[in-house]
Amino acid sequence: MIYELPKLPYAFDALEPHIDGQTMQFHHDKHHQTYVDKLNATVGGYTEFEGVGIETVLRNIKSVPEKIRLGVINHGGGHSNHSMFWMNLSPNGGGEPGGETLKAIKGEFNNFPEFKDKFTETAINTFGSGWTWLTVKDEKLVISSLPNQNSPLLDGQEPLLCLDLWEHAYYLKYQNRRAEYIKAWWNVVNWQNVEDRLKTV
Repeated sequence: MIYELPKLPYAFDALEPHIDGQTMQFHHDKHHQTYVDKLNATVGGYTEFEGVGIETVLRNIKSVPEKIRLGVINHGGGHSNHSMFWMNLSPNGGGEPGGETLKAIKGEFNNFPEFKDKFTETAINTFGSGWTWLTVKDEKLVISSLPNQNSPLLDGQEPLLCLDLWEHAYYLKYQNRRAEYIKAWWNVVNWQNVEDRLKTV
């Protein structure tokens, strides 16, 4: 296999009560694994993918053979998005960011509460399945939502923070209460991971 499921850096139940252990186990072991399996099936036989990280592939999506491009967008995006999502979470997360992240947020959104409100509103209003993102585009912070498993890397944006809004990410605990899930998610955001990503942009 070219791509593999990454291990979680914490226990399935480490994010409770905000995100429950059963959801995390199904989400990681079943849903993410399926994206990895389907991605490997899609790129099987194409030796140019060996040793190339999926983020690099997505950044250069136009160089992917047209025959498999949509599969790479869907399954590669699912793999990349989830891999980032796990790292964006921490049992010691929440609160407000510091360092360059807070400085950048203040520069673009005035203050952290205004940023949080805008991100939350964008997530709540996302139609159907998709993700809400904080990215860097043209040296500015941008909040946006993308459908399905589309990655901001496809559009030349560098992702810093992502929120999975597919129902499988929250339905066991929150059912149709997406806003409640989003509110709880803020308590486990790994701002150090966001800071580390910002420093590499």
